[in-house]
This record gives sequence, structure tokens and C-alpha cells, in this order.
Amino acid sequence: MNVVDSSGWLEFFAGTDRAKYYEQPLLDSEQLLVPVICLYEVFKTVSRQRSETEALQAVAAMQHGRVVELSVTLSLSAAQLSLEFSLPMADSLILATARSYDALVWTQDSDFEGLTDVRYFPK
Repeated sequence: MNVVDSSGWLEFFAGTDRAKYYEQPLLDSEQLLVPVICLYEVFKTVSRQRSETEALQAVAAMQHGRVVELSVTLSLSAAQLSLEFSLPMADSLILATARSYDALVWTQDSDFEGLTDVRYFPK
């Protein structure tokens, strides 16, 4: 299973040179988990940078993977990970989601650098 951080989705949708790092997990929708926080972050960013219509199209594409809703158990796990690794809220929710499914996180976010079960691509 795979979880792509919001930054990876944004690179992919923008078609940047860095999109290649995320193609493999994003194109394998059967193995793709999408934390609901990623929908939030991508929608917000694409709306701000482009348009709400493009943001809705991005979110629709993201939903080809399995969307993982926020639960009490997941939020408490994320809080523990945030405390343990000094992660911001969104990052801890993404990591908690991945860990709850034994998934690999794909990211360029330096907050994840050095963590186990993470494919980190430094900028």
C-alpha cells in the first residue's frame, strides 16, 4: 500500500520534473490510500493557485484511490506520532494513516526525512 503526501500530488498535477517520483504509486490506484487531509490540502492549494474547478478535478482524480476518513483512533495515533517526531498536524495524520495500513509514504516534505517506511525525495 502507498500514501502520497500532498506535496507529491501537487507536483504530479502540475506536471513538474519531480512528478516522476510519484507516478508509480499514483498510477496504481488499487494500492493507493488517500488520507482525507490530503484532499483538503490539495483542494486548498489548487483553488488558490489555479481555480476551484481545477481543484475539484484534482480531488476527483485523487478519489480513484481509497480515501481514508479521519477517525478517533487515527487522530489519537496521529497525536502520538506528532509528539514523538515533532510533526505538524497534517504530516502526523498522513503518517498515522500510512502506518495503520502498513503503507509506504511518498514525499518531498523534509518533516518525514529519516522516518521508517518513507520514500523521501529531497528538493
